[in-house]
Amino acid sequence: MASFNDTIIENFRANDGVLGGHWEGKETILLHTPGRKSGKVTINPLVACPQDGSYLVCGSAGGAPDDPQWVANLEALDGPVTVELGTETVQADHRVARPGRDDDWEALYATWRAYWPDAADYETKTDRKFPMAVITRR
Repeated sequence: MASFNDTIIENFRANDGVLGGHWEGKETILLHTPGRKSGKVTINPLVACPQDGSYLVCGSAGGAPDDPQWVANLEALDGPVTVELGTETVQADHRVARPGRDDDWEALYATWRAYWPDAADYETKTDRKFPMAVITRR
């Protein structure tokens, strides 16, 4: 049986990167991250807020108590990351911004939060502040 993410990935690819329903009108990317321990590549569909030629994605995991694994895998990755944008698979530069460490975290999170209304619900499920990733196509 296909997982929730597998279904989103299948729909993303079948519809040239455009998703309907809950994601209607929002950008989504497929982030390919190699496991920092296993090396196995995992594909994560993520709501991506366009900003100044980059995409902001949030490590909210829907408000789970821990960061999603893709965040640590992205932080451990030296060099570009692979992303699917619409019908294209491209290489992208990346960085992860964390609260208390990166001066621009608040602004990045506020922008993503305004873009993705579900963020307000995610915040009620945990005390964790969500890391933000900035993905910039090469």
